[in-house]
Amino acid sequence: MLRVDDISAGYGRLQIINGISLEVPRAGIVALLGGNGTGKSTTLKVISGLLTPTRGTVLLDGDRIDGLPAHQIVARGLSLVPQSKEAFTEMSVGENLLMGGYVHRRRRRQIDEDLDRVLTLLPRLRERLRQPAGALSGGERQMLSIGRSLMSRPKIMLLDEPSAALAPRVVAEIADIIRALVKAGTTILLVEQNVGVALSLAGHLYVLRDGRVAFSSKVDANMRFEDLKEYYLGKASSGAE
Repeated sequence: MLRVDDISAGYGRLQIINGISLEVPRAGIVALLGGNGTGKSTTLKVISGLLTPTRGTVLLDGDRIDGLPAHQIVARGLSLVPQSKEAFTEMSVGENLLMGGYVHRRRRRQIDEDLDRVLTLLPRLRERLRQPAGALSGGERQMLSIGRSLMSRPKIMLLDEPSAALAPRVVAEIADIIRALVKAGTTILLVEQNVGVALSLAGHLYVLRDGRVAFSSKVDANMRFEDLKEYYLGKASSGAE
């Protein structure tokens, strides 16, 4: 469904990722792991159209999307949930969700159906629907970010650090939401610092180091962070399934 082939990108003269390739199959979860500054978020920005690659291609269902503006990529069925848990804080929760359906703004019945579907998946947002988004807790704001993304009817969601700065109980709740999304047919590319959470969710993982893929493997039920540590620290240069 999603194929990234040999992409490189950066900011000005600063090169962040160098020749990254990965695949995300339909209706599964792929984790993108690595330490701080290894290029995980930059990779998501390239895929979602927020950053133009200097080299390489990004294919969604066989069609190239690299170089397209972000709103066109959203319309094709790919959305990014950023790490920052962004929200229009002065607007209500309901208004924030409707902003996510902007690409379908001329289809009012569809938007109403999508809103009901999102609120069924995320019932806490229904309770907060008329409250300002700025009054939400960190976990609720993460749910809002996911819900707003779902309003665009994505086939694939890019989740950037969804567990960041959340209490363990809330992290478990977010993990259950991610599982429910996949069960409903959404494909997930997950960036996570919490390796335990990533391993509990993903069927395949990639570890980035110094802007490159250092390791790629199916996720084994017995896999732990200790099994991946050498790729984080650079004691091994590559790996395969």
